[in-house]
Amino acid sequence: MQSFGEEMEDAQDDFMEQEESDGGDEPPSSLFKPPGRSTRVNIQRSNVCSRAYFVVVMVFFHVYIVNVIGLLLYVHYNNGPGDPGGRDGGPASAPGSESGSSLPHSAPAPSELRVDDYRQSFSLPRIEGIRVGHVQQVSLVPDRTHQMMTLSLKPLLFEIPGFLSEEECRVVVQLAQLKGLMESQIPSPSQAQEESNQPLLSLSTEEVFSLLDLDQDGLLQKQEIVSHSRSRDGTWLSPDNLQQILTGLERRPAGLLTLEEFRRVYDVSQRPGQQRSGKLRSQFKQRNKHTWLYQGLGSHHVLQTLRNRVISLTRLPSALVELSEPLQVIRYEHRDFSNAHHDSSRSHSQTTCAHTRLAGNTTALSEVSCRYLTVSFYLSSAEEGGETTFPVADNRTYEEQALVQDGLDLTDTQETCGRGNLRIKPAAGTALLWYNHLSDGRGWMGELDEYSLHGDCPVRHGVKWAANSWVNVDPDHQMQARYQRIVAQRHRAKSTLEEHHQPLSHSDLHQDL
Repeated sequence: MQSFGEEMEDAQDDFMEQEESDGGDEPPSSLFKPPGRSTRVNIQRSNVCSRAYFVVVMVFFHVYIVNVIGLLLYVHYNNGPGDPGGRDGGPASAPGSESGSSLPHSAPAPSELRVDDYRQSFSLPRIEGIRVGHVQQVSLVPDRTHQMMTLSLKPLLFEIPGFLSEEECRVVVQLAQLKGLMESQIPSPSQAQEESNQPLLSLSTEEVFSLLDLDQDGLLQKQEIVSHSRSRDGTWLSPDNLQQILTGLERRPAGLLTLEEFRRVYDVSQRPGQQRSGKLRSQFKQRNKHTWLYQGLGSHHVLQTLRNRVISLTRLPSALVELSEPLQVIRYEHRDFSNAHHDSSRSHSQTTCAHTRLAGNTTALSEVSCRYLTVSFYLSSAEEGGETTFPVADNRTYEEQALVQDGLDLTDTQETCGRGNLRIKPAAGTALLWYNHLSDGRGWMGELDEYSLHGDCPVRHGVKWAANSWVNVDPDHQMQARYQRIVAQRHRAKSTLEEHHQPLSHSDLHQDL
């Protein structure tokens, strides 16, 4: 039985033969017709409906369709559903109400724990400051664009008005009051003055040397010093003090310290509040009340909204923000203050980051705060005073000697708050973002930015409420990745034992720094 294509081919051959036979009967004179009469031109038709042509067209058509389907599947599985901010560091849409509007009555559905994100290693994007006074648009909440203005380049500091609504500020303050606030531990002025004239220990240098010399051979080794330096409250050896002693130890050819050599390095390290320049005289002091609010699964929806908004603002991977410290809420009353300080710490070979202690080096001498950036919120507007001051912002150079002017210490905000290079008046709902560390040039956290020195001026009238959100990052990229893998393993083990997912206890991951 012939196919349709074969029938068409036979019919076309018969038609062509008929035309040839008809043309052969005409006389030769018919080939030369007079002008003006219509002529019929015979055009040889190609066999467009041949079987081979049809097969070739169908093959190319099917190959094209298969390629398109394969491309769509590739794009789908490589950009599958998930939080874009949690995978590539891009901005993620953050749920939240528009500033000034009332809060939603129902809490947003909590986001699922992205265990895969915790196993990944990340780069740390940074927002460009361009120049002081530059304003850029940021999208933090649906149907609204916030303005972010650059306040300084050293440190890289931004101001975002209207980051929180009035209702959100009120809820955070109420949650802090419900949790309960703690007094900051600072000595009274008379006690501080008395202690500043005394060594940190009421022991002589000879007595300390004898206690550290475990084998009583008259020589101190590194292991002997380390064995008595694990105090985490800094009562006798802070990381900087210990670094000075160990540096003096390493300079000795034999790696040992005699009593005379120990006396020289120990006496210098025990001068309270004195930096290496020997100019600064005040220790860090503050007077306020504070508490910590957990922002993970199961917390108030306003706290979760603020955390998601921080992820969108900083453009950091969500896993880094979720594994960082809880939100610190602070209340400053009349004359309350905090001296100028750095939120983060310098990294030493003898220290480890407190937030990665699960994966940390067990031989580390002490734990320090490792905070890549700070997002500070004003929850109220103080009637007078309470400014945030950056004493050395945008200085041409940073020198500790420059922090002392006319015999006054610029880190003492009680006395010299008005001398700071930059002061920011608190306004309810406004957020400040600054980076505590420089970039290492490879997309990770580098050295401490000395210009991030900041403090809070005394409140002269009214009450100031503020909150701090820190993003913890270990300067050791491998240590941070190892910590995230450990967290992922714990979550995976916990999920196999429980029918419903329960978030890992916050006390197992963090500590109040």
